[in-house]
Amino acid sequence: MGDVHDMSYYSKCMMGGILSCGLTHAIVCPLDIVKCRRQAMPQMYSSIGDGFSKIYAAEGLKGFTLGWFPTLVGYGAQGFGKFGFYEMFKDVYKGALGEKAAQYQTLGFLISSACAEVIADCLLCPMEALKVRMQTSEPGTFPVTAREGWPTIMNAEGWNGFYKGLPPLWMRQVPYTMVKFAAFENTVKAFYTYLFTAPRETYSKSTQLMITFLSGYWAGIFCAIVSHPADTMVSIMNKRSSSAGALAQISEIYGEIGFKGLWNGLGARIFMVGTLTGLQWWIYDTFKVSCGLQTTGSTAKK
Repeated sequence: MGDVHDMSYYSKCMMGGILSCGLTHAIVCPLDIVKCRRQAMPQMYSSIGDGFSKIYAAEGLKGFTLGWFPTLVGYGAQGFGKFGFYEMFKDVYKGALGEKAAQYQTLGFLISSACAEVIADCLLCPMEALKVRMQTSEPGTFPVTAREGWPTIMNAEGWNGFYKGLPPLWMRQVPYTMVKFAAFENTVKAFYTYLFTAPRETYSKSTQLMITFLSGYWAGIFCAIVSHPADTMVSIMNKRSSSAGALAQISEIYGEIGFKGLWNGLGARIFMVGTLTGLQWWIYDTFKVSCGLQTTGSTAKK
């Protein structure tokens, strides 16, 4: 018997999303610092390892925590919107398609996740701008705490300083999330169709959660590649202090770095996003299971 998709169900999914995205992004904050700096200042570190070595030599372990608070809060808010509204939109589109829902299931995953991510990014954007500015500014040019950094941006640029990165954030996150959810859902379905062919409920929760993690990691690799150029653009835009419009800044930055520059830091991001996406799905489904719900993902009809 499936879960009853009422407001209690959606609220649990939203809470699972907060934990899933907030905790995982906070955990990989050290790698995110290196990734953002390599994107915004390619000459700063020659490799991921070089970045870790230089940060530790200059700042010690404290240097790896820079921006952890806006990361935790911002991505927690994003998870609230991403997972919660995805479940809502998925049910809305399934109801709208009626008998044809199974035929267009992947399309439903793509549209539902895209709609949810548009909302989620509006919640994330201010904290993402603050985080990137903290992590990529030259020492002494910007506060290193969120408490001081927020009014610094607000006083200098107003709300534009927090939302100027929204268009490229959508360019990064919407394709990312569409791949994240559609690839995950279809990978789970493939697992239960070709490898674990008995009914899902006959497998232990640990086995189901293993399938969740593996499906999430696989989806994350594709997510990283699809969204990386826009991620680079977000990092560079949020590093700068400018009152120019988003499109004008995007054009200027592309003129400076070219197509090749859009792919700076891809290796670090594939490793980070693959691990992060697998952990996100695992935390999300672990929370759902703890609430008495099923793990995420459809299974083929036997």
